Amino acid sequence: MFGLALTSLSVSSQALLGERPIIPTPLQTVENKGLFQLKKSLTIGVSDHSLLPAAQYLKEILSKNSQLKVVQDIRRADIVLKLSSALKEAGAYRLEVRNRLVVIEGADYPGLIAGISSFRQLAPVEIEQTIEKKQAAWGVPAVTITDAPRFQWRGVMLDASRHFWTTQEVKRVLDLMALYKLNKFHWHLTDDQGWRIEIKAYPLLTQKGAWRKLNNHDLGCIDLARKTDNPDYLVPEDKLKIVGNDTLYGGYYTQEEIKEIVAYAGQRGIDVIPEIDMPGHFLAAISQYPEVACDGMIGWGNTFSSPICPGKDSALDFCKTIYKEVFALFPYQYVHLGGDEVEKKNWERCSDCQQRIKKEGLHSTEELQAWFVCQMEKFFLENKKQLIGWDEVVADGLSNQSAIMWWRSWVPNAVAQATADGKEAICSPNFCLYFDYQQDKNSLKQILDYEPLSDDLTPAQQRLVKGVQGNIWTEWIPSMDRVEYMMMPRLCALGELAWCKKTTKSSLDAFHRKLVPHFKRMDVMAVNYRILDLEGFYRVNAFVDQYDLKIQSHLPNAVIRYTTDGTMPTKSSALYTGKLRLTETTDLKFRTFRPDGSASDLVETRFVKAPYTDAATQPTDLASGLRAVWHDYKGNACSDLVTAPVKGTYTVEKVSIPQGVKGNIGLVLTGFLEVPADGIYTFALTSDDGSMMALDGEWLADNDGPHSPREIIAQKALRKGLHPVEIRYFDSNGGLLRLEWINAQGEKEEIPAAHWKQCVAPSSN
Repeated sequence: MFGLALTSLSVSSQALLGERPIIPTPLQTVENKGLFQLKKSLTIGVSDHSLLPAAQYLKEILSKNSQLKVVQDIRRADIVLKLSSALKEAGAYRLEVRNRLVVIEGADYPGLIAGISSFRQLAPVEIEQTIEKKQAAWGVPAVTITDAPRFQWRGVMLDASRHFWTTQEVKRVLDLMALYKLNKFHWHLTDDQGWRIEIKAYPLLTQKGAWRKLNNHDLGCIDLARKTDNPDYLVPEDKLKIVGNDTLYGGYYTQEEIKEIVAYAGQRGIDVIPEIDMPGHFLAAISQYPEVACDGMIGWGNTFSSPICPGKDSALDFCKTIYKEVFALFPYQYVHLGGDEVEKKNWERCSDCQQRIKKEGLHSTEELQAWFVCQMEKFFLENKKQLIGWDEVVADGLSNQSAIMWWRSWVPNAVAQATADGKEAICSPNFCLYFDYQQDKNSLKQILDYEPLSDDLTPAQQRLVKGVQGNIWTEWIPSMDRVEYMMMPRLCALGELAWCKKTTKSSLDAFHRKLVPHFKRMDVMAVNYRILDLEGFYRVNAFVDQYDLKIQSHLPNAVIRYTTDGTMPTKSSALYTGKLRLTETTDLKFRTFRPDGSASDLVETRFVKAPYTDAATQPTDLASGLRAVWHDYKGNACSDLVTAPVKGTYTVEKVSIPQGVKGNIGLVLTGFLEVPADGIYTFALTSDDGSMMALDGEWLADNDGPHSPREIIAQKALRKGLHPVEIRYFDSNGGLLRLEWINAQGEKEEIPAAHWKQCVAPSSN
């Protein structure tokens, strides 16, 4: 069905081990001789009653093609599950596969689940589907693996407010997490766009707060489905209902369904952390219970994050009552409060808030938020729960019993500040671990290269870094197919980052190779993964005569189709067969198709046939560096920023944000690039948010618009000498701007400062 050869027992264990690499990479692997046969009938034995859920989980994995029974007796079992006091690290496991016996030992229950995940990955992919008649016996290579995680917090956050997920869909995410040894499920259950958890004390929260008319994100997703020929963007019909003349979107979890998910996760060694976001992002609640908002101010100012009124005792009681029910549903000690992006304009105008500020001896609405967060922390601790907040709460005066979750990459000292105060920290920086951000060829590299334990942390501070987490915000993710597409294979890379010691973590090239057999497993599991980026070309490519395009794909036997007329490639478009000769300027669109016929991202590229561009006449009065003009700009397009007021002028030695420039940033960098020899030059422009680059008066690289860190690579044929350059950039958080060129070895490197020139008199530039 999927074109996968069944594994025969005649194949050596070493060969099978090479074909079935484990992600995340184990700490120690010893290859043995032989194979363990996955017979039609197998017995799983456990050493302790507490391990029966793990045995049932393994039985579920293997039962598609084998008849299994679970017994509380390891003496006659084919597969033994047991705890071992010899394994000292939490989450550690030892997996020994022999010819006739498999022994999986765990330091604890989660370690045992990790061992099961490794055993599953070593098994042939066919175990993931029901096959009526086996064509060959299936074997698992004989091996001994001893392994332990680097971090105890290996998390995934799923936003269920912006778009809602059924219990089966949540279980799908949990299954993929367990497969790659991720063990913390952060469940974002409430926000402005929908309240998803039943609270018996306040039934309107779900009766009405769980439903909404289609909003801009819903309609935008539907439009994207049409524009991109991608059904993943369609809003599922089972999330819609008709009330009167209105079509409403939504859904919620009953408390029984919450318990079901918590139990399902627990069986897979996963702890569930609920998030009820407050005091901001609370519109879904205060719309139904307006008495807990500032009087007459629901939606006043910025409706994106309408907060509760911390000036009212009744509002605090409302929050505590909600959390009291939440605490009873989630056994794990950590609970997430949120505390992020609070719009405080309401509080500035609210008499109750101002009275609270005066009564408590506070001095600002910032201190009012800190007071609220500390009140909630006290309530959490009284109920034997520990509070987690987004990194906005780092300076709110919390005790060291609470933790922060760092997400704002433009506030790099948040982890250092929290751990210096004795608080735990979890790292989920948006630049690499926000899985709702669009993917490109650098996405996996950024995850694998990220180091949570920075050198500026002392050993004591490093011990307070609990781990890492990938976050899936779902404004633009309406379906589970889209969740999977945005999550896979980044979730695999997250597992590698979170689990592996520095010495065992794979390089990018090695990780790409490891992913290939995992994609085969995902094909069988019907996972809607994203195919890795095609290589061999850039966004803009230059040639002077003719160009033979040779595309490299990380997925063997990938089906690549293309068009040259601007239309969307489909399964009937021209097939790329290994080489494509271009003799004229050509715009190409590519799509790669998986074995089931579904398509990956649209890839657009332009090949420009043009002679070498002559250098500019040598200007007089040249100086080193580039001229940078800072505009006070708060917008979303590079074309508009030049009309904004000027805040300062600087000289910079490279394309970057000048030191001291922060807040609302609009930059225009101008000068000359000195090209050392005739040739085709390749430039990589990276920014967060928008940027554009003009060379010789031609806009060469267009990286415009609001977006996460994104790289655009473009080429141009240039003669030796000076070439005028202009670069525009905007961002509201002091983000990222970088320009590199690619050398003859294909490596990106910073353009040396000696190659940048500017005119002394700006008007002559």
